[in-house]
Amino acid sequence: MDRIMTNRPDRCFQRYQSEFEEAALRVLRSGRYILGEELERFEEAFAEWLGVRFCVGVGNGLDALTLACRACGIGEGDEVIVPANTFIASALAVSAAGAVPVFADVDEYYLLDPDKLESRITERTRAVMAVHLYGQTCRLDRILAICRKHGLKLLEDCAQSHGAAYRGRISGTVGEAGCFSFYPTKNLGAFGDAGAVVTDDEELYEHLKKLRNYGSSRRYYHEEQGVNSRLDELQAALLAVRLSHMKELTAERIACAEAYNEGIRNEAIEKPRLCPGAEHVYHQYVVRTKERDRLIAHLKLRGIDTLIHYPVPCHLQGAYASLGYERGALPQAELYADTVLSIPIYNGISKKEQQRVIEALNEF
Repeated sequence: MDRIMTNRPDRCFQRYQSEFEEAALRVLRSGRYILGEELERFEEAFAEWLGVRFCVGVGNGLDALTLACRACGIGEGDEVIVPANTFIASALAVSAAGAVPVFADVDEYYLLDPDKLESRITERTRAVMAVHLYGQTCRLDRILAICRKHGLKLLEDCAQSHGAAYRGRISGTVGEAGCFSFYPTKNLGAFGDAGAVVTDDEELYEHLKKLRNYGSSRRYYHEEQGVNSRLDELQAALLAVRLSHMKELTAERIACAEAYNEGIRNEAIEKPRLCPGAEHVYHQYVVRTKERDRLIAHLKLRGIDTLIHYPVPCHLQGAYASLGYERGALPQAELYADTVLSIPIYNGISKKEQQRVIEALNEF
């Protein structure tokens, strides 16, 4: 019995292998590998796909978030509100910019809870980071209204929400900046580390371009202290291939999730909830159970791998022990850390494999 892994990036490569290889060879033969035409073409195509004016390709998703914070003027002495239920990169970006992450609790959709947001705002708050987790967007209308009421920037962490939308607005296009990771397992994945920031603000766009390239807008002239974080030509060309197929790739993920929604009928397992008005793209399919360890073992015996996204909420991570959070501070995020489990969903998972997962879950 073949093992069903939680993700198989190789299957997407195999499906479009000739296109990927053609793009890679084109770049290798060009002799131009950094800040060239391939990057410009991808940036333009990705901005057009989202419906924004500008895109800046960077080295990875963490850099996208960090540079967005810096470009928005966030720094030492400032606070940024971040949901506790997220990958730690969301918080690390705030710290890397010199500011302090203030963790907030989440809602029944695993996302930043608008009802619990205002209580976290202080006189030092400069921005809110809305993390669109597992492929579903936060309730952006309410979060944006709170930001505007208090004069705060809205930054969107879209590492898991390529193409997701809320009430017709695509993730990454609502706040001052939308930050994307193109890590290989993402819905729009590269073949290594890669990321991007998108915005409609031309001044922010120009600032981001300088920051990613040593703080320079002209070679060997450096207006500020920037970094080296540039999406390279090879990854840009490969991402452009995958971007051209995002419609069918997204539809395939949604079809898999619908099969799970229909097929999983075990009262011991809670399926993900779809927020009204949201268009989910299912980066992950996350179930919940009070007997997670038993379920993991049960699935493993049947050749099915799983992952926990995430076993320790950010406010309880050792990296942020100095902030003084204790267990019980953010109960919803803590509950999810103890009960969530991600089951296999990826482009290329077969209907037979999906059925094996469904049957194993129903047998539990």
